[in-house]
Amino acid sequence: MILFYYPGACSLANHIALIETGLPYELVSINHEKKTADGRDFLAINPKGYIPALELEDGTVLTENPVILNYIAEKSGKLLSKKEGIRWQVLEVLAFMASEIHGSYQPFFRNFSEPEKERAREKLKKAFSILSDQIGGKMFLVGDEITIADCYLFWVLMVAPRSGVELPTPLRNYFDHMKIRPAVAQALSEEHLD
Repeated sequence: MILFYYPGACSLANHIALIETGLPYELVSINHEKKTADGRDFLAINPKGYIPALELEDGTVLTENPVILNYIAEKSGKLLSKKEGIRWQVLEVLAFMASEIHGSYQPFFRNFSEPEKERAREKLKKAFSILSDQIGGKMFLVGDEITIADCYLFWVLMVAPRSGVELPTPLRNYFDHMKIRPAVAQALSEEHLD
């Protein structure tokens, strides 16, 4: 498998999941001109033009974080509980993070007006409060073991400072705990973010 990524971007969640599961992978970075480190036109690989993208052995290309994370979990048999209650909670929180948090970061990565940024901050504060209540003092977001939701939540929290929204204490504690996890440390190192 080839994970197309940009250092520190949301593809970090997929990178962490690949390391956690032990699945073999190759990393290929993308530059701002949409060229891959190995010289290919990224738009020919993923016409949407954004990362992450995961190229499978048969040439199929998957995009969208929740889909790629779910694929990694299914392929490995790890990071997604077979218990229906836990499984559906993980998928639910993945969708919530993708739509309510990840989508709300857009004003802080592009040149949006201050009123648009303030609306996004209010949405983020509410979403972070919900996740903070859900995690409480637990080590992982859903259940007693790391899941694909934790891989995505780490990235969500890592980029939160760009929004100017302060994270609630349970999420700050969770982030600090995850940052020293071997798979997270390895992914950060491989993307030269350590």
